Amino acid sequence: MRSFGSDNNSGVHPRILAAMAQANSDHTIAYGDDAWTREAEECIRVMLGNSEIEPWFLLNGTGANVVALQACTLPFHSILCASTAHIAVDECGAPVKLTGAALKEIPTPDGKLTPSLVLPHLHGFGFEHHSQPKVIAISQTTELGTCYTPDEVSALADLAHAHGMVLFVDGTRIANACAYLDLSLKEITADCGVDIFTLGGTKNGLMFGEALIPLHKELAEHIRYYRKQTTQLYSKMRFLTAQFIPYLTEGLWLQNARHSNAAAQKLHDEMRKIKGIQITQPVQSNAVFFILPKEVTDRLRERYFFYDWDESRNEMRLVCSWDTSAEDISHFIAYVKQLTLGDKFFSG
Repeated sequence: MRSFGSDNNSGVHPRILAAMAQANSDHTIAYGDDAWTREAEECIRVMLGNSEIEPWFLLNGTGANVVALQACTLPFHSILCASTAHIAVDECGAPVKLTGAALKEIPTPDGKLTPSLVLPHLHGFGFEHHSQPKVIAISQTTELGTCYTPDEVSALADLAHAHGMVLFVDGTRIANACAYLDLSLKEITADCGVDIFTLGGTKNGLMFGEALIPLHKELAEHIRYYRKQTTQLYSKMRFLTAQFIPYLTEGLWLQNARHSNAAAQKLHDEMRKIKGIQITQPVQSNAVFFILPKEVTDRLRERYFFYDWDESRNEMRLVCSWDTSAEDISHFIAYVKQLTLGDKFFSG
């Protein structure tokens, strides 16, 4: 079944499968003490131009986010994020349960935090009756498919550092941001003052796996223990890290992201031609948010799987993947046209 439900729904890039198969020979030391993991770590150091970085590999996005936040907080701290953030909405309370820190959710119109939105929440420092603000957490791209520019990231980093705080970037789709902005990974992380971030793979052609990258040694100090306690230390690590070698060295991370971004833009361009469709967010990555009458989307679901976003106004989300084809888009658009042309909402 082809769908636009999520980039999690797509398969694994053939080159990634080949890399895993090539790693499936002989024996090696478990838990990451192997040649594939060493090479994958070095790939990230080269991309960021920093030989001192200690990358860590984890199984999934929620685990990577939780371990990153554990590295930054104590139980009396608070984490500030957009109300739509993955850590606030889609992780079943794991960040709060496993860090003990409070999560402060800030409403935004487009999924992006700004200094003016964050500043009113920066109070109570040194007052034992209040949780202590410690982390500004952003998603790149956001859950609404929007991208932070380098200037926007730098402004948040400056605000965090001025208050003795840390800027964390959930980068499960950070490749899509690099593709949209036409910038390197370094230019939208280290060069902007980011303190710690994740580099996603699962949503961009890998079978599984995310990398966690602390950019300061003090944040890396206890990650090995948090990773183990959070059940994110994979024993046969070579199969996780072998994926990252072609993913990074052969440019698959950016190639796949560019493809999914371009597919979403094509989908958007075709949808906006159809009478009655309201596009609700700018398309800056691989997601399209739209509104149609419920009687239309109910019938659309009979053939395609996708998620509700804001049920109160029947807002839906479509997501393109590394393997979304022109045929996927044309078939979807043809069916939407069939439904809308015949619907009483649009007739007369």
